[in-house]
Amino acid sequence: MRRHNPPHPGELLLELWLKPLGLSITAAASQLNVSRKTVSEIVNGRAAVSAEMALRLELAFGKSAQSWLAHQAAHDLWQLQASVATLGVHKLKAA
Repeated sequence: MRRHNPPHPGELLLELWLKPLGLSITAAASQLNVSRKTVSEIVNGRAAVSAEMALRLELAFGKSAQSWLAHQAAHDLWQLQASVATLGVHKLKAA
């Protein structure tokens, strides 16, 4: 049984941090010392949260870098579940 689709970390960033703090994407980008495009792509689910970005988010918002990366991994794995059959991998057996 498949569980719910985990949200992209960008959705969490927007809904749990930017909106409640009244921060625009531009303002958040400035505080994170990255481009507006970088934050926009993450918020819109077009880019993943990298280890470096996870650390920047931890420093800015206090939520651990490990947590940001865990959200990204959960989202990525969920997305890949639909294509498991096309990977062509077979379970290994002892010789």
